[in-house]
Amino acid sequence: MIDRLTIFDFTPDTNIRQWKVVDDVVMGGRSSGEITISSEGTGLFRGKVSLENNGGFSSVRHSFPTTDVSKYNKFVLRLKGDGKRYQFRVKESQSDYYSFISYIQTSTDWAEYEIEFQQMYPVFRGRNLDMPNFAGKKMEELGLLIANKKPESFALEIDRIEVR
Repeated sequence: MIDRLTIFDFTPDTNIRQWKVVDDVVMGGRSSGEITISSEGTGLFRGKVSLENNGGFSSVRHSFPTTDVSKYNKFVLRLKGDGKRYQFRVKESQSDYYSFISYIQTSTDWAEYEIEFQQMYPVFRGRNLDMPNFAGKKMEELGLLIANKKPESFALEIDRIEVR
């Protein structure tokens, strides 16, 4: 069995266009997020969540060709947060209307967060779906989202995302 597979590793030379910010503005909200490369060469997802106009979320997504993850059973994310809670999101196919999610309560220090595939459950627009949890066979998109039902600033540094 292969030990690990790096899905994304930020470096000072990372092409940030591989990541896309999707905020609640797609439905009239006023939240704003951005992704940049920090001075240390990590991904920096930051911004403000607003509840105005029924808003309340900011997310960042990375789409990629179909990746077989059937030899693995968990995600490992190396993150430095702001003490806030984020959703980690995965899609088996970019065309899926739903995502599989799990929550991460971040620390203000660098930490590795492990999420077992089978812990990730399907959600669409905040509603749990009556479907099986993430099977861990393939994926085409991953992302992070903040939506804590309150207006707040946020900052999350992303070093790397792997499967093991």
